[in-house]
Amino acid sequence: MYTGQHVILASQSPRRKQLLEQAGIPFEVKVVDTAETFPADMAIPEIPVYIARQKSAAVAALCNADDIIITADTVVVLDDTIIGKPKDREDAIRILSALGGRIHRVITGVVITAKGTETAFSKETEVHFKSLTTEQITYYVDAYKPYDKAGAYAIQEWIGAVGIDRINGCFYNVMGLPVSNVVEALEAINKK
Repeated sequence: MYTGQHVILASQSPRRKQLLEQAGIPFEVKVVDTAETFPADMAIPEIPVYIARQKSAAVAALCNADDIIITADTVVVLDDTIIGKPKDREDAIRILSALGGRIHRVITGVVITAKGTETAFSKETEVHFKSLTTEQITYYVDAYKPYDKAGAYAIQEWIGAVGIDRINGCFYNVMGLPVSNVVEALEAINKK
């Protein structure tokens, strides 16, 4: 159970909220809309931390000096191309069809700001989708409407149970937050 400084989660993600709650970390949500942009020549593994850092800077004005701010950003990468959130139903079907039978990477960047210092890191998980039928993909998209999810899916939903046959790395990272690493960072901050 976390008993340190007041924590601010700068994310609207219900999955990130759920993971912090599971970890026993009391927190408050504060969010400022930010443009999730990055330099065109930036290396893909650096992008999630860069965007998380932008989110942290945007929400800092709403926080007290002694608050701990946690921000995160997750990208799905297939063949060195970032797969974002689907634009609509057809785009979600197209994305999931492309992921089928392949391995893709999920990279989550985390920035924790506390006492004027920053802890930043990223975690990568490889995810292998089985080849899915058009009927399976259409069912998932129509039933779960994954339009707010990078890669057009959530591993903890039906498609994860049916379509993902293995991962290499942290399951919770694929959900959007490598929570054990966040807990370690918070414990280190509170020891200072």
